[in-house]
Amino acid sequence: MRLWSLHPRYLDPQGLVALWRESLLAKAVLRGETRGYVHHPQLLRFTEHPQPRWAMNAYLATIHDEATRRGYRFDRSKIGPVRKVQPITVTSGQLAHEWHHLQRKLAARSPNVLSHWADVATPGCHPLFRRRPGLIASWERASGED
Repeated sequence: MRLWSLHPRYLDPQGLVALWRESLLAKAVLRGETRGYVHHPQLLRFTEHPQPRWAMNAYLATIHDEATRRGYRFDRSKIGPVRKVQPITVTSGQLAHEWHHLQRKLAARSPNVLSHWADVATPGCHPLFRRRPGLIASWERASGED
């Protein structure tokens, strides 16, 4: 499971569809509808949020907006109500780690998308997140593989 802190605009089609699917799984975990993934480290930011379900709905809404902008037809009814929520902080180190991880994925499967973003030195984060200085998150997998 990878719940990107990066804005979904940077994802290739496969990445955007995977993010939608994995975020819906995360939503099911937060609602107690599945027994798997309940201790997944990527969910910590959401489970520690004062309003985890609303935060996940806000996260999904941005993914849906990006998919719609690209002409995809993701089912909006799967999101639920979207409310203004407290942002989640993300460190500059975490964003840099994710950016390099995404660049490796894009180099392997979508070189054209990678070249489109070649001039981006500091990528934008998902609107739910607010950047602050810092290192890679403690919950991040050491290998960066997922």
